[in-house]
Amino acid sequence: MLKDPNSHFSPQAHIIADEGFEGGVCVGDIRSKAGISQSTTSQYLSILLQSGLVEMKRIGQWTYYRRNEETIKKFEKYIGTKI
Repeated sequence: MLKDPNSHFSPQAHIIADEGFEGGVCVGDIRSKAGISQSTTSQYLSILLQSGLVEMKRIGQWTYYRRNEETIKKFEKYIGTKI
């Protein structure tokens, strides 16, 4: 869903082009779309953040996540060399 957030989530009210975090999705929207609890969502996003697969930004009281495309491309390349 984070690969194409415009297709899966409504426009994110607090993401402003000047913020430099286009494609970010609010944790609440991710939780709602995934249909899992807030604590489980936070745990999964924390693991993805620690692994570098997503990036996070706090804007006011909201926390937004988006894919870390650079890390994902490196991971894809690594997997391609190991198969």
